[in-house]
Amino acid sequence: MTQQMFSVPGITCDHCAMAIRQAVGEVPGVHAVDVDVTARTVCVTGEGDTAAVRAAIADAGYQAA
Repeated sequence: MTQQMFSVPGITCDHCAMAIRQAVGEVPGVHAVDVDVTARTVCVTGEGDTAAVRAAIADAGYQAA
């Protein structure tokens, strides 16, 4: 199982984290999503396609740097 780390500068609160966690969690192959509001990062565990994870973050209204 691999881990991918994304910087998402737009994360400012728990609501942001919940929206991202829900959207990314629906990507096939993703097993876990950890959102750190303070560090503004998203760590994805599993075999989810990087482009699909970035698209899910964008669909939730945020941009992965």
